[in-house]
Amino acid sequence: MAMPAASAKRRFEMEYSINASPKILFPYIASASGLSQWFCDDVRLDPDHRLNMVWDKQSHFAEIVAQRPGRSIRYVFLDEQKRPQQDANYLDFTLELSRITDEVFLRVTDYSDHADTQEQQEIWEGLVGKLRDQVGG
Repeated sequence: MAMPAASAKRRFEMEYSINASPKILFPYIASASGLSQWFCDDVRLDPDHRLNMVWDKQSHFAEIVAQRPGRSIRYVFLDEQKRPQQDANYLDFTLELSRITDEVFLRVTDYSDHADTQEQQEIWEGLVGKLRDQVGG
């Protein structure tokens, strides 16, 4: 059996300054209700504690694989049968506080097969803009 060709996945990473405390921001990156306010059209938690993230009426299932309360969270996307997959797409959100300036930064790591880096940057700038509107920052 031939091995499938390596996927052209890329790791996109950006930091965004947000004028809000990690305490205020964390629920927006780590809860279904918070994510649905800025990140996707809707987020539901299924009985197995998987997240159903909805964009354009399409479901994308993910599970939380790592979390540091108040600091960071990683979502790994599952296949259509809600099963883990090899080399899965994931999203990492990390909150960092600059001790020098007291600024709070949201670091986004988006590992996916999104090919157009410029488009991806515009998408994230729009999403983080919505998040800033939500938190007043």
